Amino acid sequence: MNIDMSIPKVPRGGSENARIPVTVLTGFLGSGKTTLVNHVLTAEHGQRIAVIENEFGDVPIDNALVIGGDEKIIEMSNGCCLCCTARTDLIDILNTLRDRADQFDRIVIETSGMADPNPVAQTFFVDDDIAAHFRLDAIVTLVDAKHIEQHLDEVHTDGVGNQASDQIAFADRIVINKIDLVTAEDIERIEARLRTINQTAGILTSRHGRVDLEKILGIAAFNRNARTVGEQDWLHDDAHTHEPTLSSESITVDGEIRLDALRAWLDAHVAEHGDDLYRLKGILRVAGADLPHVVQGIHQLYDVLPVDLPHPERSTLVFIGRNLDRAALDAGLSACRAEGAVLVG
Repeated sequence: MNIDMSIPKVPRGGSENARIPVTVLTGFLGSGKTTLVNHVLTAEHGQRIAVIENEFGDVPIDNALVIGGDEKIIEMSNGCCLCCTARTDLIDILNTLRDRADQFDRIVIETSGMADPNPVAQTFFVDDDIAAHFRLDAIVTLVDAKHIEQHLDEVHTDGVGNQASDQIAFADRIVINKIDLVTAEDIERIEARLRTINQTAGILTSRHGRVDLEKILGIAAFNRNARTVGEQDWLHDDAHTHEPTLSSESITVDGEIRLDALRAWLDAHVAEHGDDLYRLKGILRVAGADLPHVVQGIHQLYDVLPVDLPHPERSTLVFIGRNLDRAALDAGLSACRAEGAVLVG
């Protein structure tokens, strides 16, 4: 489904900058999300931040672990995961924050360790009123350096898949936390393994959740309309070694592509394979266009929009998901090439 994924409607009299940026913080159980939230709430950043927390279970406890401050902490104690039936509750909370007289500079949503971040992200595009007042800034995923490899090895056999790898696949920024518990060699190996799941996310490291907040907040990483540190190679692909349940395929065209053909192909592809397509990202040289175009998608939702960035040497699409067919993706993008363009191996 081709919809506007990057520039939703803005309120009359408002502007793109008037929309409140939202960071979705995810990560498997024990990765250090609450510790990072405490860092956000206590750091001297001079911003008013609303934190929406969700605890998986009947008795919410995370709020008791969060240090108080001037920021507003809202806990969704609905006993279910934010990624499922709580979407309506999330919309209600966002609308309440929107209507407050004392406005916030940004919002951080901390999902539970068992949450799928995809439906949370989709909330900001499928609800017109939410899209008009809020913009998804980035999906930030924390990983526990000590235990992430163990979690990634726990491949489920019930069709649900590995939640830890799913969260990594959706990330715009990955924070390898608790690096004080592992060696430099471990970190290098972990980063290489994360790259087999998600080639495009910027990767940071931290101890006790202490990370440079300018690298995870206000980075506009979801729509790639920002030139942030470490983002220059966000579509770089050197390897095709994949996790057993997830893969990442980078398809590159040396030259320009036809936008109408690309949209037609992607429409058909996401209609058939959208359930297995976790993320779709890309930057394209479009025939006849003055600016490059950025592709951004989640499952069946995607869009292609011009962006004020330098033209890339090549047009590249990255698919992250399950059951990806490399040959079919090569053929599909190849069919969208403008005359004279060449598909790179």
